Amino acid sequence: MTGRVDGKIALISGAGTGVGRACMVLFGREGAKVVGCSRTQANLDETLRLTKKAGGDGVVVAHDLARPEGAEALIQAAMDVYGRIDILVNCASVGYSWLEKSPDSMGDVVNTTPEKWQEVMGINLDSYFYLCRGVVPIMQKQGGGAIVNVASISGFQGLPVAHTYTAAKGAAINLTRSLCVTYAKDNIRANCVAPGFIDTPMVAPVLNLFDDPDMADRLTPMLRPGTPEEMAYGCLYLGSDEATYCNGTVLTIDGGTTARQ
Repeated sequence: MTGRVDGKIALISGAGTGVGRACMVLFGREGAKVVGCSRTQANLDETLRLTKKAGGDGVVVAHDLARPEGAEALIQAAMDVYGRIDILVNCASVGYSWLEKSPDSMGDVVNTTPEKWQEVMGINLDSYFYLCRGVVPIMQKQGGGAIVNVASISGFQGLPVAHTYTAAKGAAINLTRSLCVTYAKDNIRANCVAPGFIDTPMVAPVLNLFDDPDMADRLTPMLRPGTPEEMAYGCLYLGSDEATYCNGTVLTIDGGTTARQ
């Protein structure tokens, strides 16, 4: 039995934890050779162990993708090992848990310094730009490919805080649409997954909201956060040949949160 991305080479950012880790494990299990990246080598090593345990294979490299040289080094590493890149999954991101390392990084505009704005934008948006900028020419030469950008429902919702985060996610959604419009002629598909509340380390500080039944009902009709694996299946579909007519799509996976709006 063949996997859904058999023989593909998939480059996945943010692979150290959460949705990125789930993507690397799932894509590997479904037949792709996976190249995973995040900033922390120990987390990547664990992701690779889980990928191999699931029957997949690949390599991991630690780089800071908020810097263009980090993205360039990652792409070069993938090309050195596998010689092509068929799927790019942009999953690198920071959210509420980043407050522990970077206080005041999830505030409103008035309470966000230019330095914090640039910091969060660098991770949540610039990394997507740098990787797309490097991978698209490779896909053009190969005759096609698939890009999946992981955004958030916060990319089309206003929030009282986390203004940098919401701006980055909104930009990622429209970047996806623009990639579709420009590169469809090159057989490159660009799609987007917009998760809701997901049980990952990134949003762990606010997941206790689900402990209150009334609040859980306000957050989503399903009364629970989603899992990283549920998001990864959406990424797998959009990255696979099953989705050959999906282009510029924003696939919302939020348990019904935005259905009430």
